[in-house]
Amino acid sequence: MRVGTFVLAAQFPGQGQGEALHRAVRTAEVAEEAGLDAVWLAEHHFVPYGVCPSAVTLAALLLGRTRRLRVGTAVSVLPTVHPVALGEQAALLHIASGGRFTLGVGRGGPWVDLEVFGAGLEAYERGFPEALDLLLRWLTEPRVGADGERFSFREVPVVPRPGELLGGSPAPEVVVACTSPKTVRLAAERGLPMLLGMHCGDEEKAEAVAAWARWAREAGRDPDEVARIGAGHVSAGVVQLADRGPEAAETLVKAMPGWLRQGLDAHVTVDGRHRVMRDPVAYTELLCSLHPVGTPAQAADRLAATAERTGIRRFALLAEGSGDLAGTEENLRRLGAEVLPRLDGVSG
Repeated sequence: MRVGTFVLAAQFPGQGQGEALHRAVRTAEVAEEAGLDAVWLAEHHFVPYGVCPSAVTLAALLLGRTRRLRVGTAVSVLPTVHPVALGEQAALLHIASGGRFTLGVGRGGPWVDLEVFGAGLEAYERGFPEALDLLLRWLTEPRVGADGERFSFREVPVVPRPGELLGGSPAPEVVVACTSPKTVRLAAERGLPMLLGMHCGDEEKAEAVAAWARWAREAGRDPDEVARIGAGHVSAGVVQLADRGPEAAETLVKAMPGWLRQGLDAHVTVDGRHRVMRDPVAYTELLCSLHPVGTPAQAADRLAATAERTGIRRFALLAEGSGDLAGTEENLRRLGAEVLPRLDGVSG
């Protein structure tokens, strides 16, 4: 099993944005020290829910600060950026890091970001497949041109080409955040693994994995290829460890609702559509019930159970739920020292 941490750079009530970003950087540094597999970086605009506006930029910094850790975006929001610009950045990080970069992409939401960056609602509602296909071409072909509904340009050379990495993968790994059957099918048809969100339980994730495999086979992929690609699926969640199980949940229930309330309330839709907000306390309690929150033994059992039920063996776990830097660092160190050894040999 491969366990990494999910970094939102969350701005908790009473904190400054610099404090949230400092905690994000320290999370990656401590994750490497603790023996975790990866750090996954979220991207948001104009809200305290997460104050990192460019996951690929923060990834560049963290790749330079670490030596072993894989660094991924979770996710770079494709409708608000040109696929070629993102592809160039991904190729650069892939080569410069020796192949330690993973590009996670997603559709994002119908937020005011689409207005600010000039993409428009169309890019969110119907433009994701075109943007994803152009990005994948940029990462795999020597020259690329486009003649689509949104992107049209003459053929140009790809510089730098991801395949210029010596002795490594010819392209960076790409994963797709999937929150609907339509996106699950898109990822399956493109042969890309999924990133499944922390609001989903094991049953829902298992259904997504099964649907992905079925659509991948229908797209002409043989069972071995389906199994190989499917091994890259990632399950996002939260982790909080304590000597007593209830103490872990108490920590999150005390800290997370205030952050969720101010962070989610700050989202503004581009077209004024009605939004239904989750109750912050109920949502925090749901996350505690779905993910490794408790003693190290309970956390290991929870991860092993998820792997068995879903077949997913890669995890991106939010460790900053206390909102406290020292608490986040301790949480990560305990995850590495007291949970990971219990997962040795767990096959999923």
